Amino acid sequence: MSRLELGRHGFKVRDVLDLLDLYGVQDEDERASFIELVQAAKKPGWWQSYGDVLPNWFEQYLGLEQSATTVRTYEVQYIPGLLQTRDYARAVIGLEHHDAPYDGLERRLAVRMTRQKILHRPVGATTLWAVIDEAALRRPFGGPATMRAQIEHLITVSEGMPNVRLQVLPFSAGGHLALGGPITIVRFAEHDLDDMVYLEQLTSARYPEGDEAAQYQKIMDLLAIRAARPARTTTFLKDLLNDF
Repeated sequence: MSRLELGRHGFKVRDVLDLLDLYGVQDEDERASFIELVQAAKKPGWWQSYGDVLPNWFEQYLGLEQSATTVRTYEVQYIPGLLQTRDYARAVIGLEHHDAPYDGLERRLAVRMTRQKILHRPVGATTLWAVIDEAALRRPFGGPATMRAQIEHLITVSEGMPNVRLQVLPFSAGGHLALGGPITIVRFAEHDLDDMVYLEQLTSARYPEGDEAAQYQKIMDLLAIRAARPARTTTFLKDLLNDF
């Protein structure tokens, strides 16, 4: 039992059935949902076939993101990966992995584009709440045409995808506590699972817990309050097109 609790041994259907009997769970629908979870956990995630171009710390995050009901994110350097166009993503990845072979760049690009499918599921599409610093919108990647297409894509998303809430944090908002880097908060359907705070760094990532995680939750709330509302954000983006 301790090996199961510590994640050193995977659960089998027989194990789960025995535990459900032990804890007196007799409802057939509830039992079936647990069995489905066990069976789903045994299936490899699509991203695992890209292990040659993905660091282990990012693979872990992808598993969380693919299971999320809601993703809240703040970005100061780039457009969030879930909202990047193919050309913009290619330019960013090319900068981050400038010495990688061509096929490696294309495989990383494929990962980024496939991630975005969680926003377009016919059933159970993930909700995305993104706050983008104005600096990310004005930092050109891939040239004027690429940036213009990227901003047009953000406008389309903001106007046509009800599961995406997009806000721009303008320079006029002044300084704030999140200037140091991006913040992502992942929420799951299971009510007994806490939100996961994810802080991506250049070559690693952190998952703050406890009081530190709560502080990042507060920072995200403050960013959303200070950022332009979605309708004003769409207007801001349309005005920004004139600069490209």
